[in-house]
Amino acid sequence: MSRSDCSIALTGSGGAGAITAGELLLRLAGRQGGYGLMRRSFGPQIRGGEAAALLRFATAPVGCMNDVYDVFLALDWRNAERFGDEIPLGAKSLVLHDPAAGPVPEAIVASGARLLELPLKALAGDLEGGRPNMIALGALAALIGLERASGKTLIEARFVAKGSAIVEASTAAFNAGFTVIETAEDPELATAWRIAWDGDAAGIDERWSLTGNEGCGLGALRGGVRFAAAYPITPASDMLEWLAPRLEQLGGCLLQAEDELASINMVTGASFGGVPAMTATSGPGLSLMLEGMGLAVASETPALVVNVMRGGPSTGIPTKSEQADLDQALHGLHGDAPHLVLGALDHADCVLTTEWATRLAEQLQTVAVVLSDQNLAQSRVLTAAPDYTLPALEGRVEATASDAYERYALTESGVSPMARPGTPGCMYTADGLEHAASGQPSTAAAVHAAQLDKRERKITDHDYGDFWAEIRNYPGDGAPTLALLTWGSTTGAVREAAERLAAKGRAVRVIALRLLAPARPAALAGALAGIDEVLVIEQSHSRQFHRYLRAHYDFDQPLDVLARPGPILFTPGEIVTHIEQETRS
Repeated sequence: MSRSDCSIALTGSGGAGAITAGELLLRLAGRQGGYGLMRRSFGPQIRGGEAAALLRFATAPVGCMNDVYDVFLALDWRNAERFGDEIPLGAKSLVLHDPAAGPVPEAIVASGARLLELPLKALAGDLEGGRPNMIALGALAALIGLERASGKTLIEARFVAKGSAIVEASTAAFNAGFTVIETAEDPELATAWRIAWDGDAAGIDERWSLTGNEGCGLGALRGGVRFAAAYPITPASDMLEWLAPRLEQLGGCLLQAEDELASINMVTGASFGGVPAMTATSGPGLSLMLEGMGLAVASETPALVVNVMRGGPSTGIPTKSEQADLDQALHGLHGDAPHLVLGALDHADCVLTTEWATRLAEQLQTVAVVLSDQNLAQSRVLTAAPDYTLPALEGRVEATASDAYERYALTESGVSPMARPGTPGCMYTADGLEHAASGQPSTAAAVHAAQLDKRERKITDHDYGDFWAEIRNYPGDGAPTLALLTWGSTTGAVREAAERLAAKGRAVRVIALRLLAPARPAALAGALAGIDEVLVIEQSHSRQFHRYLRAHYDFDQPLDVLARPGPILFTPGEIVTHIEQETRS
């Protein structure tokens, strides 16, 4: 027998190689025509600590982890209990463990999962230079039906720079693990977890391996960004590392600033000079950038800020995911400072949303904040290439030589021509003070009101087309009367929950907001036509998304809320259970 879906957790102490083995297993699945998702989970330590590769493989695209893990392989038990909530197991789960690592933790035994010894350390010890994580890689590859030959090819490509000895030792270890499963007498090991891979599946060559951080970086480059300034912070640093060489290849550059305040000011300065610019940060860094972002809003200077959310407040949980920076992104700037806030819905959508945000910031001459999170940013997915066509945007409206130039002229659209420094006749004062149309500082009430109206009008009156949200109907036994309303990385679990409900006959509409600010009340009202009830799903303790919706939208339907803080992510099953329990009650 074979299956179409399998979830695997691979854990070990820092440096044991769990993440490396997980990444190679994901690539192996892609070579055999599969789809997959891998989340990386770490402890807060700078070095050492615990690490987990959380994987899901399938014959169709996947956007979230499943409800329960089918297979759990522990390289060792050091701090493994810290993953207890993140790796749910059940009676049908299989736990592979090394007897040399000591007894299986009681919490895992209590799950009812089947325990099976796999002597990783002993097998590795029989090989010169053998490593337990490569034994584990081979065993898991055989368990889910991947090809032995592909593993050898992939290992050679991955470790060739480390020399032939490493390649040979890793290949031998992989083969040893593969053989253990391949020759096992237990029929369950031979068949229970094998996936019906389609090695000749169409589109394998076009499939992308993509993290959320890479997606946001690519979207920024597609949008025209050629300068980045940032200060490293988890979990956004991966994006900066990915961007640095690619910006250079395109004639741009990335500068590591001394702190977040310098970063946002450098971005504003580069943009003022005519170069589309960005920064990337996380919650604590965004807090420091808010005043600088206000300067960009007041001076109407385009700026892209990608904020990769993590658990808070303060230092919080740097290596785990949460959606609790929404309030800060929407309302953190002092005064009335209208700006754009967008949320990426999945890995491929990170490309779309960030490119769109960059182009909107340039055309509307304002700050665009793109919200991602650790769940998206540091996980990798095998998916189809992003396929979208953004609406035509004019780009930055640049001023030409003029004897009567008014930088902040009160135009109908609210957007006024922006002069590059040095344009003849177009000198103006550019600072954070309120100003008249000429740019000269002014405290006049009428001037202040006019400029406030201008800055608001240009983003509220813009036509955002259909990209403000992703709306999908999942037909069951009739037209949808229930809407699942969400945003950000929870979208993957919500989509799968809707698929499961539809399979049971319950028709559902999923509405995932991509454009969070400005609010689009008329558009959402249209999307809710025919809907009798709405369930809002978000990952924040204080229900920030729900409160924002209630503040800016009028609902004719009753609103239920399913919300909790990080770091435990929603699964499709618990969303379905919540809906079914509410229906029964």
